[in-house]
Amino acid sequence: MSEETKDLKHGMAARKAALQLFQAALSRRGGLDQGLSDTGLHGLEPRDRAFARRLGMTVLRRLGPLDQALDARLAKPPPAPVRDLLRLGLAQVRYMNVPAFAAVSATLDLAQTDKDARPFKGLINAVLRRLSEEAIKDDDPEHLIAPWMWARWKSAYGAEAKAIAALVAAEPPTDITLKDSGQAEALAAPLEAAILPGPSLRVGLKGDISGWPGFTDGSWWVQDAAAAIPARLLNIVPGQAALDLCAAPGGKTLQLAAAGATVTALDRSVSRLRRVRENLARTGLKAEIVAADAAEWKDARTFDAVLLDAPCSATGTFRRHPETLWLLRPGDLATVAQLQKRLLDAAAGHVAPGGRLVYCVCSLEPEEGEAQAAGFLKRHPDFTLEPATPGEGGAPLASLTAEGTLRILPSHLDGGMDGFFAARFIRNA
Repeated sequence: MSEETKDLKHGMAARKAALQLFQAALSRRGGLDQGLSDTGLHGLEPRDRAFARRLGMTVLRRLGPLDQALDARLAKPPPAPVRDLLRLGLAQVRYMNVPAFAAVSATLDLAQTDKDARPFKGLINAVLRRLSEEAIKDDDPEHLIAPWMWARWKSAYGAEAKAIAALVAAEPPTDITLKDSGQAEALAAPLEAAILPGPSLRVGLKGDISGWPGFTDGSWWVQDAAAAIPARLLNIVPGQAALDLCAAPGGKTLQLAAAGATVTALDRSVSRLRRVRENLARTGLKAEIVAADAAEWKDARTFDAVLLDAPCSATGTFRRHPETLWLLRPGDLATVAQLQKRLLDAAAGHVAPGGRLVYCVCSLEPEEGEAQAAGFLKRHPDFTLEPATPGEGGAPLASLTAEGTLRILPSHLDGGMDGFFAARFIRNA
């Protein structure tokens, strides 16, 4: 087999893996996590794997502008496999500097392998060639998300909505949390990292994280800088009993254990709890693991500190999960808000008198944040909101609300961070 034939074969395999990746993310079944662990992706050579991942994620991050461009050239909606191939081809030309002839040729080769797309090869060829000749304009941030979502963000955050939406297209950096925050200076240099408030480290290295300094000896774990803030609001004193509800994948459990708490980590997903156990083993930290539904868990113990990182719409994680902004429907918010209410009420029963409860969600939607905090206080007069202080836990100054809760926006940090809401309550003694 010639080198040219090998390159073509690898290029086809990488593009097919990219296609499978974004299709999995948009399917609602396995989602992006399943797509990233797909054997089609991991069976590739490192160079092709990196290309496939970048291409698949580019389609997801630019889905709105891609579909806008395609719809302007299509007389009627094509079958789903054809649209996906068009998205794949156009993303290469517009956003990845792949020569048009190469992107079109590879897309047609992929169409030949799909019986549903094969009859549309002429259409695919014509549309991609015509679009490849058009001048590329910068995407308007509001077109990077679903129109109804843009309207919500514009209403909630005003002019800041554009800065938030612009981050949809950006590749997010990797943040880590240290087991010993005193090691920040020592680890920053070998990890080529910037020290963020908290502290968290924003790592400059790329590639397989298992080879990065400090991974094998458990000195740190991957955790977005915003996701590390809520656990710090509990102000753990060594020896205190802490409960982490909805704990998987375990970053906050590790934080509580590293702070010296005796931790109980609870989650309903047995498979996701395996990741918690793996991270505990790697870092040498300890926690009691409980597989149970947090809303139904019956246990007579009360805890000095309870953390509820509740299931949510996850709109704040769009930098790593851009598909969320297209899969979510307006009616989904009411359903998830009802679940959050149940979980908050259940969490309250596990807080000892004088103890703290931190509620947080990686969502940008007010129904899941501010409204939940206000509703909780009305239902539980034995709790008081304990305001956060400016910069507490590494939170951006701009995130502190007048009420004392935290509304962390992705645009609050240069390079972006996850969107979060966090509120701290204290149970009256």
